[in-house]
Amino acid sequence: MKTVNVVAAVIKKGDKILATQRGYGEFKDGWEFPGGKIEAGETPAEALVREIKEELNAHIKIDDELGMVEYDYPDFHLHMQCFLCSLVSDEMTLLEHEDMKWLTATTMNHVDWLPADVEMVQKVKKILQQ
Repeated sequence: MKTVNVVAAVIKKGDKILATQRGYGEFKDGWEFPGGKIEAGETPAEALVREIKEELNAHIKIDDELGMVEYDYPDFHLHMQCFLCSLVSDEMTLLEHEDMKWLTATTMNHVDWLPADVEMVQKVKKILQQ
């Protein structure tokens, strides 16, 4: 099975995190932490900064590493490295997603998360409740 290496940004602002709704592809309409594939020669951090610029036209600061998510989709294995991030400025534009929401620990289950993101959602809830 093919392995896809990606990075994801858990963007925190106060007591909320950003969730984005996919606007294309096989997982269209599912909710996720924004991010994408690591390109050849990039570190995970470099890939994440680039992906967030491409997807949200936003600049982020990486604050901490949250860990890895390993998930088997029917056609590929996902290896997702997640980082806790903050926005350098509040300006964002949806360039690839249909929608975005700022969610709290109590509203995180109000969206239909993609299967690979569910494990990280549980971890992030605990961070928000601290």
